[in-house]
Amino acid sequence: MNSKYDIAIVGGGIMGCATALRLAEGGMKPAIFEKGDLCQGASGVNAGTLSLQIKRVRLMEYALRGHEIWESMGDAVGFRKTGGYTLAFNGREAELLEHRQNLKREAGAPIEFVSTDDLRKSEPGIAHSVVAASYCAEDGYANSSLTGQYYRAQLKAAGIPYFERSAVDAIETDGKGFTLKIADTAVYVPRLLLAAGAWLGPLAAKLGFDLPVRARVNTVSVTERMPPLFATVIGHATGLLTMKQKPNGTVLIGGGWQGLGSPETGRGRVNAETLAPNVALACHAVPALKTARLLRSWTGFEANVPDFYPVAGAVPGVENAFMLGCVRGGFTIGPYIGQLMGDYILGRTLERPLFETGRKFEGAN
Repeated sequence: MNSKYDIAIVGGGIMGCATALRLAEGGMKPAIFEKGDLCQGASGVNAGTLSLQIKRVRLMEYALRGHEIWESMGDAVGFRKTGGYTLAFNGREAELLEHRQNLKREAGAPIEFVSTDDLRKSEPGIAHSVVAASYCAEDGYANSSLTGQYYRAQLKAAGIPYFERSAVDAIETDGKGFTLKIADTAVYVPRLLLAAGAWLGPLAAKLGFDLPVRARVNTVSVTERMPPLFATVIGHATGLLTMKQKPNGTVLIGGGWQGLGSPETGRGRVNAETLAPNVALACHAVPALKTARLLRSWTGFEANVPDFYPVAGAVPGVENAFMLGCVRGGFTIGPYIGQLMGDYILGRTLERPLFETGRKFEGAN
């Protein structure tokens, strides 16, 4: 059976789109099948934070390269390099901050520790209760809601077909290729990449592979427009806060506080019991926020496996099948690990290694 595509990519988020573009550059003919709209899952509803200070040490080299790619996208994705501060409000948090940031510095992140006096000169709106702070000049953010628009334009320019609202209901293999069942249509391809984020586990199961995917239901909130309160990305030593003020004056508040729901039941729901402490921590860091009205809060699914590192490579035991996803902080590294995945499928020498898909996951059920 012949196919007009060299590979089907199931999942049209940042990672799937970046892989498709790399494959097309290498001469392959990819096609993307997305159950919703391009980059409207985790790729389009997160807080957009691009901070090296909250990245895991082992992923630092990938995050540094990801930062470079985001910067090259520029205004098309609302990229801003503002610098960022991470704050500690007591001795325990200060010790945690010093330990974590020193490890990240050793991994290559340009993080420095700053005095509270220097912090207040730079950001006078920050609470005076801060006892320690770190700073990274490379930190910034992008507008996640623009990623779909950006990649849609890139795919069109590269001549890559993409099919939105095209959920893959079944996958069959004859040992030589794969038949995707999409509503009343069947698509045959010789290669397959699963890059469906929080829905990666059920798709891998269609190929007989048990992938222990978990989904976090991260909450993000936005305030009304405020006068200038702070100019940099603000975080907390625990990782439970990210904040940035956009050029229009609104303040975006994140930090990974959990909402309710699961990928199986559809969209997640905001949980007032976790929203309240998220907003309280933001107000503690920037007291002027106490007068702001919260306009909207929403959730997005962030997929991970138990060790929180990516799965990126071949599907064990299934020839010509690959998978990519499942990592906290995937927004930052997504464009880069997508390029690496493309190089892997093309048989090129990789600039950096991918992450074994068949590894033993500690803590998996």
